[in-house]
Amino acid sequence: MSDAALLPMNWRLPAGVRAAFTTRLGGVSAAPWDSFNLAMHVGDDPSHVAANRARLTKLAELPAEPAWLAQVHGATVCDLDVVNVLAPFTADAAVAGGAGRVCAVMVADCMPVLFASRDGRRIGAAHAGWRGLAAGVLERTVVALGVAGRDLTAWMGPAISREHFEVGDEVRAAFVDKDAGTAAAFVRNERGRWRADLVALARRRLAALGIHQVHGGEWCTFADRERFFSYRRDGKGGRMAALIWKE
Repeated sequence: MSDAALLPMNWRLPAGVRAAFTTRLGGVSAAPWDSFNLAMHVGDDPSHVAANRARLTKLAELPAEPAWLAQVHGATVCDLDVVNVLAPFTADAAVAGGAGRVCAVMVADCMPVLFASRDGRRIGAAHAGWRGLAAGVLERTVVALGVAGRDLTAWMGPAISREHFEVGDEVRAAFVDKDAGTAAAFVRNERGRWRADLVALARRRLAALGIHQVHGGEWCTFADRERFFSYRRDGKGGRMAALIWKE
């Protein structure tokens, strides 16, 4: 499988911690899931998804099968040191401290956020679309990590950019009604709706948590059709994954 299946991350991690983000390239799925789809719930042939997951394990040299979550755009966090995820666990974030546990979230426009403590002791992954952000998924992940924000580093993966993310008044209100400073993340468009900046919203919440070592956030899933799946752009399609684990 081509190295193009994994996105260069440019994130300096503590010793013993590794992370990866998959693109849509280098798998076996047929259109519209072409080709490196990792999700079982989107209508793809299960045998193709299984083959793609096996390729991911080999390519990224994963120590175990990722803990695939049943994501619902909420704020529940799964502690992989406590829960043995043999079947999909309903949650939108995962944390771990033990070696060999692979935290993973799947995305196709929502913001994936990975966390690592500077000492490499704790890791986590969160699925942060607008609903999850508004519900506090990042805050709950940090609480579950049990590490002060100043001692964490974070990475924001590919997500839909403000240019392509149109939302209604109710989405803006979900943020602005609780934090007036988030108004800057919304720009009125010619249709009388709003363009929302997920990167800015996530950065503001991370900063409020004391996390200032934040990397990534420069890719748009909607605009980069070649490398990324986008639900807003295509409707039916595959999912990418953001993963972090301890060796």
